[in-house]
Amino acid sequence: MNQRAVAGLAAGIALILGIIGAIYIAPPAADDAQPQYLQQFPQPRVLTDFTLTDHHGNTVTPQSLKGQWTLAFLGYTFCPDICPTTMAALSGAYPKIQQLDSDVPVKVWFISVDPNRDNTERLNEYVSYFNDEFIAVSGEHAEMFPLVRSMGMMYSMAESTDDPNYLVNHSASVVLINPDAKVIGRFKPVSEPGKLAVADVNQILADLPVIVAP
Repeated sequence: MNQRAVAGLAAGIALILGIIGAIYIAPPAADDAQPQYLQQFPQPRVLTDFTLTDHHGNTVTPQSLKGQWTLAFLGYTFCPDICPTTMAALSGAYPKIQQLDSDVPVKVWFISVDPNRDNTERLNEYVSYFNDEFIAVSGEHAEMFPLVRSMGMMYSMAESTDDPNYLVNHSASVVLINPDAKVIGRFKPVSEPGKLAVADVNQILADLPVIVAP
């Protein structure tokens, strides 16, 4: 066999071995999958210390977020559009969220930034309307402002609270908090002409299986 034939045979064998190795020895790692829609922060954000009250009157702290994944959304019960739309969408997606393969549960928190009007009784009525398993929390602005900033979001009173129908400006993103009680990123509102800019639950459902997988 001449030298050229030997070289060709060796190259063919190397090619076959390379294909076999790619398929059987080193298959693509499932961990390489990345979320497509979550806007991830460069580093997980540590939440400021806080003491809030949930819709059952129980005290909640950062410890309450540990051992679970949490989808958290800012809002207020008098919100005319973004809040009820987002809450209804999250409630509709919740059965699928509960079926995800995860070592820890995935919870939904509604964080009211209007403590003046959103007392425990009203929060209970509001969140129960959408989903009995959702958790609504609120607290004084002294607690809320630093907490919201540490989550990478914001809110402000759009007008004087002397008007009983005042509006509140707030971020419309849904943030994702990991089981260590750190914010890893957010699902930002989707802006489309003629439509309300809210987070797309289909994007959340597409990314969560990759993120919360054991």
